[in-house]
Amino acid sequence: MKHINVALFVPHAGCSHRCIFCDQRAISGQTRPLTAADIVDACETAAKCPHDRENSEIAFFGGSFTAVDPALMRMCLDTAAPFLQRDFGGIRISTRPDAVDENTLLLLKQKGVTAIELGAQSMDDGVLAQNERGHTAADTVRAAELIKTFGFSLGLQMMTGLYGSSPQKDRQTALSLCALQPDTMRIYPTVVLEGTRLCELYRAGDYTPPSLEDSVSLCAALLQLVENAGVRVIRLGLHAGAEGTLRFVAGPYHPAFRELCEGEIYRFAIGEQLRKLPKGQVLVTVAPGDVSKAAGHGRRNTSFFKEQGYLIKIKEQAGVPRYIPAAASV
Repeated sequence: MKHINVALFVPHAGCSHRCIFCDQRAISGQTRPLTAADIVDACETAAKCPHDRENSEIAFFGGSFTAVDPALMRMCLDTAAPFLQRDFGGIRISTRPDAVDENTLLLLKQKGVTAIELGAQSMDDGVLAQNERGHTAADTVRAAELIKTFGFSLGLQMMTGLYGSSPQKDRQTALSLCALQPDTMRIYPTVVLEGTRLCELYRAGDYTPPSLEDSVSLCAALLQLVENAGVRVIRLGLHAGAEGTLRFVAGPYHPAFRELCEGEIYRFAIGEQLRKLPKGQVLVTVAPGDVSKAAGHGRRNTSFFKEQGYLIKIKEQAGVPRYIPAAASV
């Protein structure tokens, strides 16, 4: 049975700063405050679907959950509590690195929260200041260590292409976050949204978002870096369909962004194998479940290699590591 994540949004609630890139209401598609009825309805609907209870969660995203009004926090947690006993294994929340303290973590532990994600975004203090985050890299380190001490599953979120950042700084952020040994990470390329300060900078010519091609290349490298560090990447790119709710202006949005990144990894890896073989028909074996990833989004990898004279057939095989294909002439 599958994992279910019941995503509930509290956009901007508890946020002490309005980051220059952010519009949580646009990202979540939600413009009104979350109510108890919303929580009950979402949980009841999700509970009707076959799922793995222990690995399914109720998640409160958007805003900074540990900094919301205490009455709102208790309402959310108390409303979710009955569903933990029957249908879901825990509660996941997201928050700011400077909104974590021992008393709050103790309350969350008592209320069934099992995972906490920190919106670190960058580990470069200059980039954080330019984007008006209102916290430092040291705040992220402190909060991450405290969360782990209390026994929560730790998730960390980062963004690429922020105002004032660079691929080198983004790579260093990924390395610094991996050093904190989180259980999960999310990687989001920055996009420009209408009504944000970043949009003003973009229109003034002071900010140029990375291209989709450059973002795919960078994020493919970061995906490998993070997973090689033993950290699971649970989100790469904004969720599919986001452009329908976002007041999107510019930036590297694609509904299949992760697929593009995984295809990039496989294109390079397969290319390295093909360099050792004569042109013609080739059998490429990949990890179970990775045939479509190796073929590339829209089969762009198979088309790419065909233009080079290689007619590749891709087959999954048990025991083949992910992203490390083998190739042989046939």
